[in-house]
Amino acid sequence: MCSCVSSSPPLQSQKRHRLRSPLSADKIFDSQLVTVFDSDAVGGLGTEMASLQESLNRFKQQQEKCQSTLRSISRATTSSSNTKVAPQPPQKKPHIAASSSLTVKPAAPIKFSNDTERLQHIDRIRKSPHGARVKLVIDLLLKTWEALTAEEIYNGCYVDIHGNNNEIFVSLRNNPKVSFDGKRFSYKAKHDLKGKDDLLYLIKTWDDGQGLPVVDVKDAYPSVMDDLMALKAENIVWLLSNMDSKEDIAYPNDSKVSIKTDEDVKQLFMGTKLPHDFVDIEKELVKVGMKPATNTAERRAAAQVLSMPVSKPKPRKRRQKINISRLTNAHMPELFLNY
Repeated sequence: MCSCVSSSPPLQSQKRHRLRSPLSADKIFDSQLVTVFDSDAVGGLGTEMASLQESLNRFKQQQEKCQSTLRSISRATTSSSNTKVAPQPPQKKPHIAASSSLTVKPAAPIKFSNDTERLQHIDRIRKSPHGARVKLVIDLLLKTWEALTAEEIYNGCYVDIHGNNNEIFVSLRNNPKVSFDGKRFSYKAKHDLKGKDDLLYLIKTWDDGQGLPVVDVKDAYPSVMDDLMALKAENIVWLLSNMDSKEDIAYPNDSKVSIKTDEDVKQLFMGTKLPHDFVDIEKELVKVGMKPATNTAERRAAAQVLSMPVSKPKPRKRRQKINISRLTNAHMPELFLNY
């Protein structure tokens, strides 16, 4: 049996030697390896050697990782310090990925829309009730008098007729004031009139001349109201107001047209006793809220003023000139009695 190797120093002296001077891991391992007993003397020495070798390998790997980390940190610190101390001109500075990553680009300014009012108007239309959006489309068709597609309708009033499961589209197709040809929508008036002649013919033939409500024809074509006023000015038609609906009714001014009158209206007219004085009639009209077309009191006052005789001014008498040379006292003879 061999004892310890004679050339190796004692164990205590080795410990003191390790404390005095720092050694690398390889030297420490070699010094420990010298003091190991012979494999024949100590059992299991091979296993301990394998574990020590494995520990040494792990230690070396950790040292390599630490060294690489330190080198990368030192390089980054050196490059940043060089950039701050001695910056190169922009035209000569090379493109470096690290330096570009450190450069902070200014944030782009926030741009607001210049069309805020229009966007708010579109949002209000989208949130408006269903009936209000349908009315917007009908008003657009009446205003333009053109056949419009769905896109043209949206550009005109911002109503999407195909939105919300085509609810606006269905309502427009079922509306009596809207005509749809499969692609375009257009306004549909109650009476299909093209001009002044068609309007006059309709007034004469409507309900046997019993009167045509103006509200039924005022949307027939764009200039229908101008033509109606022209017919009234020419005394071809009459426009009378309805006391109930406050709407005008057009009647033809034609003696050949027989206007039917109810019997109760006839009896009421014949049984009504009118005052003898027309001034009293005008007062009764004012009481029921009607404005008389005449003013009898004013007319009578004017007639009275015109019928009064005009008094001519009396001419002033001219004083006769007296001839002083012909003056005598013949009219006073008593003055000359004593002479």
